[in-house]
This record gives sequence, structure tokens and C-alpha cells, in this order.
Amino acid sequence: GRHRVAPSRVARAMSHARGSMLACADAPSTTASASLDAPPPPERVVRDGDLVVVVEGFNAAVAERVRSGGVYASKYGTFHHDDWIGRAFGARARERDGRGFVWLCAPTPELWTKVLEHRTQILYAADISLVCAEMELTPGSVVMESGTGSGSLTHALARCVAPTGRVWTYEFNETRVKAAKEEFALNGISEYVTVTHRDIERDGFPKEMAGRADAVFLDLPGPHKCVGSVARSLRPDGVLCSFSPCIEQVQKTILEMKKHGFADVKTVELLGREYDVEGKRLQRDLSAPLSKATKVGWRKDTKRPRDAPVDDGDDDVMTQHVVTFPRQRLQSHTAYLTFARLVPEPEGWAKTLAERSKNGVGGDLLARAAEVLQRNRRSGRDSPAPRAPKAPNKNMLSNPGEYSD
Repeated sequence: GRHRVAPSRVARAMSHARGSMLACADAPSTTASASLDAPPPPERVVRDGDLVVVVEGFNAAVAERVRSGGVYASKYGTFHHDDWIGRAFGARARERDGRGFVWLCAPTPELWTKVLEHRTQILYAADISLVCAEMELTPGSVVMESGTGSGSLTHALARCVAPTGRVWTYEFNETRVKAAKEEFALNGISEYVTVTHRDIERDGFPKEMAGRADAVFLDLPGPHKCVGSVARSLRPDGVLCSFSPCIEQVQKTILEMKKHGFADVKTVELLGREYDVEGKRLQRDLSAPLSKATKVGWRKDTKRPRDAPVDDGDDDVMTQHVVTFPRQRLQSHTAYLTFARLVPEPEGWAKTLAERSKNGVGGDLLARAAEVLQRNRRSGRDSPAPRAPKAPNKNMLSNPGEYSD
């Protein structure tokens, strides 16, 4: 069974002292009356040494480590770290002259995915959320990952299994292993994550991990090479997820899953579509020639200052509306996510596998089928003898037009 802990214990273990990446407030009481009477949790404030996600605008964010005496400079101005220390996360911080501003956001695995340093291609929020849900991760779960890469998924896995679970992540590139260890320590998740330098495709998962994992995630060029090792490492009813950009990888992996006792196999591809919701100034009288204000209102390259009020223009000519429309550019293909569950081994399964291996089931099936077909042709049994024609059905209409009405 999987280890579970009380929600209040989980929340206390994920306090600010455990690292800003996994921080949350203490869980309130479960009774309705106590939760209404309890005071609101205190605000989290920026402290010296904290990691802050500085949001400058839509899809524009930067990770910044706050240091006393430090300075953050961008096109919106120069900001002193000393002015941020003591401010609540989520606050809007202005320049000392009061002109430019940025938002100080608390780091989360979702925001970290947007601002991390790319050492490899990474998983993004849509794929990460489905992976964590389908692998059924809870506090106390043990999950194994290969390979570590840039650590985008690892941060989300650590949040799912903390504080009593563990993430064992493996990477064949030693340089990326060292970078990941330093990054996890700085972000406060090294207590829940163990990074190991190991080539899983070549060596498989360690023998000491046999039967210990609740879930396994594979992001490798040849995931089909590791399915046997995954089956030894998973507990019964454990979940395997494979992240593969090419459908040929999916095909090979599913064949190996079937050989090693996996069931409930499914493959998913996520394609998102985003919408823009904007305020537009529209002309009231469509029979009149377009005004300059109308043309400017629909131009993408025309932007008002960040603090400037919205100019509604002439009320007699223009009207303000909120419009929504899908973006012309859809989210492109990232990869195929293949999920499978290791079912408990039925009685006599080892003997069945041995027989299948001896008879070559699955391996040279097409070759053996071709041999049988060739042998039948030689013996003159290529096609069965023609059957006698069936007697016509007496209930069938000879002229369907008679029944058309």
C-alpha cells in the first residue's frame, strides 16, 4: 500500500522553512465552525535569499534570487532588492522614482517551468498536469524518473509526493546531474529528490529499487529498452508513463508493455488552443467611414502605457466592447504520453512467458505467417473450396420499389 499522512501534517511540513518552492500555509481545522472563526493565515513575505519570480507582463517573467544590496534591472526600470525584502508575495513593486513596476510572485513548479534554464527540452504545464494526475501521485508516493533533464517535471513531482514521499531521478549526463543537484538544493526540494548519474537505457533501474516504486516516468530516446526494468521496480498496480515525441517509439514501447504484464494501455496527445480576450473600441455607425480611433483600436502594435487609463474616445462615435477570438496559432505537438498499469502477476504467468519466448510469439510472428502461407500455396491449399450458392431468401422483395412508400 501507499503511505498516507494527515493533511495538517502535510501542510506543516511544506511551510516556508522547507523551501519557498513548496511553501503553503498551515491547514485550517476541518470543522466548518472552526474554519469560519479561525484568523486568516499570515502573508508570506519576501526574505533575504528567497527565490522570486519577477513578472513584468504577459508571458514575461524572470527568476531572481533576492540578496541584500542587489539590484534588478529591466526595461521597466531599476529595482533594489532591499525594497522587496519584507514585501508580501504577489505585491506590485515600483521603482524608487515611482515610474516602472513589476510583480513579485512566489515560486511554484508552474512558474518555475516558465523561467528555468533550459539544459534540455522540457515538459510544460499541460503535459505535467496530466502526468501527475494519471500516475496517481499523493503525499508519501515513491516515483522514479529518467531522465532528469532541466528538472521541470521533477519540481512538480516533488510537490506531489512531499513531505513523506521520494523522487528518484536518473540522468546519464554527468554535467546535467551536477547542475540539477545545485538547483534542487537552492530551490528547497533536495530533501525530497535524489539525483543519480546512471544510464537507464543501458543499465536499467538499480536492483535495490525492485518493487519499491508507485510510478515511473520515462523520457528517453529508447523507452522500450527499459520496460522490463520498470516492471521489476514497480509495485503491483503501479503506473508507467512514457513521454515520446515519435509514434514509432510509442509502438515499440507498447509491444514491450504487453510482454511484461502491463494493461490499461493508452496514448494521449495534448493540443491546446488559447483565446484572446481584449477590450476594443468599435464604431457605432457602420455606414460612416472608419475613424482613426477605430483603426488604432484594432492594431496590435498600438499599446497604451501600463498605468494609463482606458480612453473610450468620443462616446457619440465610439463604443467600448469586450471581444474574444481564438489565436490563429495553435499549440504545436510536444510528445505522445503513453500510460500503462502493471497488473498483479496471475498464477502461472512465468510459465506462459517462457512458452511465448520459446515459441517466438510476437517476435517473428510475421515471418512464421509468411512460411505457413507459402507452404499452403505449395500444397495447393491456397484458398478453400468454393461453397455451394445459398438458396434465395423467400422473404426478400424482388422489387424494392414496391416497398418504397
